[in-house]
Amino acid sequence: MAAVPAAAEEQEPLLGSGGDDESRYGDVVETQQHYRSRWRSIRIMYLTMFLSSVGFSIVIMSVWPYLQKIDLTADASFLGWIISSYSLGQMIASPLFGLWSNYRPRREPLVVSIAISVAANCLYAYVHLPTSHNKYYMLVARALVGFGAGNVAVVRSYIAGATSLSERTSAMANTSACQATGFILGPVFQTCFSLIGEKGVTWEIIDLQVNMYTAPVLLGALLGVINIILIFAMFREHQVDDIRQCKSINFEAEESDYVDQDAQGNIDQVAVVATNILFFVILFVFAVFETIATPLTMDMYSWTRKEAVFYNGIILGAIGIESVIVFMVVKVVSKKTGERATLYGGLLIILVGFFILLPWGKKLPNIQWEDIKNNSVPRIIFNEMFTPFWKLQTTQLPSNHTVEPTGCSVVQSWCLYTPLIHLAQYITSDILIGLGYPVCNVMSYTLYSKILGPKPQGVYMGWLTASGSGARILGPVFVSQIYTHLGPRWAFSLICGIIVFSLLLLETVYKRLTAFSVRYGMIQG
Repeated sequence: MAAVPAAAEEQEPLLGSGGDDESRYGDVVETQQHYRSRWRSIRIMYLTMFLSSVGFSIVIMSVWPYLQKIDLTADASFLGWIISSYSLGQMIASPLFGLWSNYRPRREPLVVSIAISVAANCLYAYVHLPTSHNKYYMLVARALVGFGAGNVAVVRSYIAGATSLSERTSAMANTSACQATGFILGPVFQTCFSLIGEKGVTWEIIDLQVNMYTAPVLLGALLGVINIILIFAMFREHQVDDIRQCKSINFEAEESDYVDQDAQGNIDQVAVVATNILFFVILFVFAVFETIATPLTMDMYSWTRKEAVFYNGIILGAIGIESVIVFMVVKVVSKKTGERATLYGGLLIILVGFFILLPWGKKLPNIQWEDIKNNSVPRIIFNEMFTPFWKLQTTQLPSNHTVEPTGCSVVQSWCLYTPLIHLAQYITSDILIGLGYPVCNVMSYTLYSKILGPKPQGVYMGWLTASGSGARILGPVFVSQIYTHLGPRWAFSLICGIIVFSLLLLETVYKRLTAFSVRYGMIQG
């Protein structure tokens, strides 16, 4: 273990707000070199989180057309399995990588997980080659990308352990901001690569096609390799004790006892379980929101598939930008109100957002009486594509067998009696959910890491990530079934009920959601 230099050497206060290169925490000090190394390593973790989220979102818009191109037997139901496979892989891997990081240097699970993602992206670029069962190769590729993304647990446990209580909310907010930025920029990269076209170019020596479908994953593989190089070159282990000390461990020392495994006091398991449940609900309702956007707007506003994807992409991009701003602002707000109160406020905002989405009034959506069986997609010229989305409700498409039918399908019986959800309702709801979700996301991670205290957090962070992944699997299944059979009124009413339950749970355990060191009286709350 690397020793802290003697007092005679140049030292600076630990973990306060003295300046750019120094910080104070009680009367304990860390050197300027260690301070810089610690924050350099934390920023490497920010980058890892960013690349992990890019790996999910960079192909999300092109999975369906690529799947249809490489395997004609694939249908929309199999697409659901491919999308869910990412979260399933992440849910399985998170506790495993977390456990690994508890007993071995974190560099090991980080490098292995990123290498898995790089290999999976390369596999995705070659799924067109087999003569059959191509859809299953794509399924495996996306599941492995998700498995590699299980390193999110390692990233968050490292950041929690390498920051003091006063630094942690800001660091967790920055981590979530990097994650959100990755989700935003992924589709942007995909849009840029669409200029290459479906044919692209072929590197015949290695049978590699570089086109609009494979270029994004090849970029992801390249960024993964760069990430691995940075981890080897710049990443070092650091552990900040919430009570008294800072330790810096370089991997060359090959020591794995840098965390006090027998820290005095026990973790409040009730608080841990409650936080996992709250985090599940937060990710669950947001997954529902993401999933329902396209079918809801197609049913309510008679948007075509292409219009729904395009305009919802713009809306979700705007929400992403809003979320990044909120991630930055919430660091300041939580210092004045506290993490628990901020989390409570975020849940209330989400509740109002879904309540607004409930159908009111007497006007019914346009009914799609004709169920056209062919799969042809209407041709939309460039200037039509940029028609303001508030004018699309009145757009009437020709009724023939070569044009996509629009409106609320009569197959869904609720279309005949459920009132229209006005576009103003939808936009307002988007804004509120985009405000509440990042607040709840950051506060959940921050409270969770503080509850765990100096204990090894790898496994616990793994379970938290796994609960979020499980929510992203179950949310789309839940809402697709309820929405299809019972309609938006039932779907959003049940979501409101779930959020009310989470508010009651938070109220019940409110006093237990305190930092480990505060709970045991080591630091004044």
